[in-house]
Amino acid sequence: MYSELYEKSGSDIIRELGNRYSDYRKRMGYTQKEVAKKSGLSVFTISSFENGSSTGITMASFVKLLRSIDSLEEIEKLLPELPVSPREVFKKQSKK
Repeated sequence: MYSELYEKSGSDIIRELGNRYSDYRKRMGYTQKEVAKKSGLSVFTISSFENGSSTGITMASFVKLLRSIDSLEEIEKLLPELPVSPREVFKKQSKK
């Protein structure tokens, strides 16, 4: 699974995210026009992202898109917070 992901280019990954975003948007019942209004992005930008023709979407735009379909919490999955390392736990316990 991970090896397949690493074999893809950044553009391929962004293209797949655009396709997946389109599926999410449609399943949630939003049109591109509604998303444009909620996000402040143009319909052209949204359409380009979803169709894979624009792989230069910014992280700020991606956050706006997630927020517009009420899925902002999904951003946590990109880089989840790291758990405290056992070494840090030991240091804290030693100080007590």
